[in-house]
Amino acid sequence: MNGVGKLIIALGLLLVIVGLVVIVSNKTLPLGRLPGDFTIERENLRFYFPVTTGLLVSSVLSGLAFLILTLF
Repeated sequence: MNGVGKLIIALGLLLVIVGLVVIVSNKTLPLGRLPGDFTIERENLRFYFPVTTGLLVSSVLSGLAFLILTLF
């Protein structure tokens, strides 16, 4: 059970860090408006597909998960 407790604490800290990054990044990072994010706007349609933002967020989260799993 000791390992499970460490994992829960690590996930909680990760959520806090991600929350702080999201709050700060709204002012500084143009997430959602990166080159490679597709936006199609028509009269009755607005389609948004954030390819680059998704790849960036996925790689950062994968890196953090790798670090956490290697440290614990």
